[in-house]
Amino acid sequence: MKRVYEFEPNKKAELTKLLEADPYVEGSFARIGYKVKEGGVLGEDKSKNYLYISAGDDFIKKADETLKLLVTIVKGEVEKRILEKIAAEEESAEAGLGSLFG
Repeated sequence: MKRVYEFEPNKKAELTKLLEADPYVEGSFARIGYKVKEGGVLGEDKSKNYLYISAGDDFIKKADETLKLLVTIVKGEVEKRILEKIAAEEESAEAGLGSLFG
């Protein structure tokens, strides 16, 4: 399951602290992996930042609950555009590595 959250830039430090807590614990955000992107970089609202997580349903439910005071779940067209941009970015990175080791 993939989830996109939106948050205010002034909450980035607090959110990062939460995301990076206990990096070696099974099921931590650091072990699952996440991406934080500025809205302007994604071609979205420049006054927002976005958090992307790809994980199992149980982890996403846990994330929704843990992060609810700092973020808002993104839905609809904005979510679709962000997911497409992140997928394209990941494909581009994989293609680049393939050319290095291919």
